[in-house]
Amino acid sequence: MPCRPKSLSLAITGSSGIRVALRLLEVASRESEIRGIILTRGALNVAKYEEGVSEEDLLERLKSFGRVYMEDDMSSPLASSSNQPDAMAIVPASMKTVGLIARGIPTTLPARAALAILRLGRPLAVSPRETPLGLAELENLLALARMGARIVPMTLAFYNRPSSLEDAVDFVVGKILDSLGIETRVYRRWEGPLD
Repeated sequence: MPCRPKSLSLAITGSSGIRVALRLLEVASRESEIRGIILTRGALNVAKYEEGVSEEDLLERLKSFGRVYMEDDMSSPLASSSNQPDAMAIVPASMKTVGLIARGIPTTLPARAALAILRLGRPLAVSPRETPLGLAELENLLALARMGARIVPMTLAFYNRPSSLEDAVDFVVGKILDSLGIETRVYRRWEGPLD
């Protein structure tokens, strides 16, 4: 069994589900050092639309968890395989970012950092929200899985009997952290039927 990651980086890309990324930071920062947060321009737009959060407010919130790097900052320590954390998550994972990683094209910091993590054989969790998935998206996700990434879609579950949107978010966060080997009790695990 691999050791529990002591450090983690997070890439937040331009897909729906910024709320999951923010909650993941809250939960993961209790268990692991956040070694860097990568933010794309698309993520800034999604945060404004979905959460009503300005760029300044989002950056301030993210900086409370760790250093923030923009997607084009190739001077970031996360751009080098010599300075990678123990694990990485991409939440939410846009299909653009998935495609760049799947095809080995390191033209953005999220893709470059993810490729470095995979080259080192370290855990990478990729959490897409896109639906429905077409052949191109499925082939790219399959390529990532073959490269060693853990694919953790933002999927609803009902066995945990969610009563709020926060419960649904916590389920996804818990599954992402489970896939990285970071133990958390953020969601109710299956223990058999309730009587």
